[in-house]
Amino acid sequence: MILVTVGAQMPFDRLVGAVDAWAARVGRDDVFAQIGPRARRPRHIEWCEFLDPPAYRRRCERADAIVAHAGMGSILTALELAKPLIIMPRRGELRETRNDHQVATARRFCDKPGVFVAMDVEELEQRLERIDELAAGEAIAPVASPELLAAVRAFIYGDLPHA
Repeated sequence: MILVTVGAQMPFDRLVGAVDAWAARVGRDDVFAQIGPRARRPRHIEWCEFLDPPAYRRRCERADAIVAHAGMGSILTALELAKPLIIMPRRGELRETRNDHQVATARRFCDKPGVFVAMDVEELEQRLERIDELAAGEAIAPVASPELLAAVRAFIYGDLPHA
């Protein structure tokens, strides 16, 4: 199963529409999309507007691959579960978000094993054509390491040694 997710805050019609068209063209019937509020409704894939956190987690666990916006929640979940992930960032200039922070996020993750970036619909279609061949990266830990937590606590409470 391919899970498409756009996060809970807003729709991402460009992403969902491209996956919907691809699924129709190639005859995929194993695509489920969480499309967000006020979104255009896909015609060729199963969908819902919103998944509560436990339902979202179950869908991610069952997915063979995840296609998502470049939101950190979606990225971290896919990495934690070691799922191949295609991300396409929302674009500020297209009024899909307030600014291009997702473009910056996508660029940051473009070399991460298991993450496949599509900066536009054409690249998304190219990645989708190979989705069954994409390999996941190594799973990341679901929580921060004790060393990182200690460093953050030290920073917050002013206990860092002075250089």
